[in-house]
Amino acid sequence: MDVLSSLMTFFFFLTLFLSSPLTSQTLTPNCAAAVSGSTSTLRVFHVDSPCSPFRTKQTPSWEETVLKSQSNDHERLQYLVSLVAGKSFVPIASGRQQPVQSPTYVVKASVGTPPQSFLLAVDTSNDAAWIPCGGCVGCSSTVFTSELSTSYKTLGCQDSHCQQVTNPICSVTGSCSFNITYGGSTVAANLSQDTVNLAGDNITGYTFGCIQKVTGTSVPPQGLLGLGRGPLSLLSQSQNLYQSTFSYCLPSYKSLNFSGTLRLGLIAQPKTIKYTPLLKNPRRSSLYYVDLLAIKVGRNTVAIPPSSLSFNTTTGAGTIIDSGTVFTRLVQPAYEAVRDEFRRRMGTATVISLGGFDTCYTVPVTIPSITFLFAGLNVTLPQDNFLIHSSSGSTTCLAMAASPANVNSVLNVVASFQQQNHRYLFDIPNNRLGISREACS
Repeated sequence: MDVLSSLMTFFFFLTLFLSSPLTSQTLTPNCAAAVSGSTSTLRVFHVDSPCSPFRTKQTPSWEETVLKSQSNDHERLQYLVSLVAGKSFVPIASGRQQPVQSPTYVVKASVGTPPQSFLLAVDTSNDAAWIPCGGCVGCSSTVFTSELSTSYKTLGCQDSHCQQVTNPICSVTGSCSFNITYGGSTVAANLSQDTVNLAGDNITGYTFGCIQKVTGTSVPPQGLLGLGRGPLSLLSQSQNLYQSTFSYCLPSYKSLNFSGTLRLGLIAQPKTIKYTPLLKNPRRSSLYYVDLLAIKVGRNTVAIPPSSLSFNTTTGAGTIIDSGTVFTRLVQPAYEAVRDEFRRRMGTATVISLGGFDTCYTVPVTIPSITFLFAGLNVTLPQDNFLIHSSSGSTTCLAMAASPANVNSVLNVVASFQQQNHRYLFDIPNNRLGISREACS
């Protein structure tokens, strides 16, 4: 990107803000309020929520957050592509300084005896939990002090869990450690066990990575909760408690109350909800693949090449549901087909490109609907789930994009911006994903 384009991007996002008035949302939320209903339900916060400790006087404004999210998404796509390709690494970020990255949504968890509290990023495309530990190089100031926990222990190289991590390393002391990549970062961690508490539920002997060193800025500051379906994920380590079932509702990006929820187990899950099958990729069994059949703009089904949406276990092609990517990314032929149909439906209005969005308008326009057609389930997105508005309402952008040109991606990613204010129910025993509208902001 040249200097002029960078300046245009910067000043555009300095004026970017959601057009809806905040009204009652400006009231200070009760951050300590309990979640109504059953136990095993956690409150989900956006990192910029007033309830989040990541929000400080220096917290970026919404417009700066969107700009940062676009940069983060680029590295996130590289990371997901590396998973699909079966690589154990991705390129480290270039010398160009990156903005400090943070998780998009976090939940409160406690680790150890007595418990130490953390806000863990919710990540559906990862398995093992990671927590920064005392003495960590490159970690945030919030770390787990393992020597204060009477239930903590490190795992040896002979432990069966050591063979379930990526690139296990046997130290001179016989303990198991491993190195992984996450976005543009590298992580070195010791494989450990301790008691983890989620919404009042104690999970004893929980295996996680006790982070010792971080290079780069992609790793969530207080750690990560892996909601994938691999052997070290929360689902696999708590099968007796939660029966490999969970759901979440991600609150709106424009809400200041951020009252989303993560529900663990069968209790309190929606009884009436439509499902689409979850597909299995043996090479990357942790990812949540679904069968995206088509996309409609208005009443028209977009002419997307079938190969752009088809599921292929050999190449990793297909569509996944991911909580860590912000804006939905489609492989280039699919995105261009959707974008071109969207533009066609907008008529003669002049199209401009601003930031990472290439389909924006500066005059009042009538917006066509967008619908994702999954096998057995159609999801028509509210406009807040696929449009970004300037504060004045004079600029409107389609909040989707093609996979970056330098990422050899065969993967479509349905991201968190498009998921907001919907309940996503992951029913692993029955290999299905339920989706329904739910106002959780």
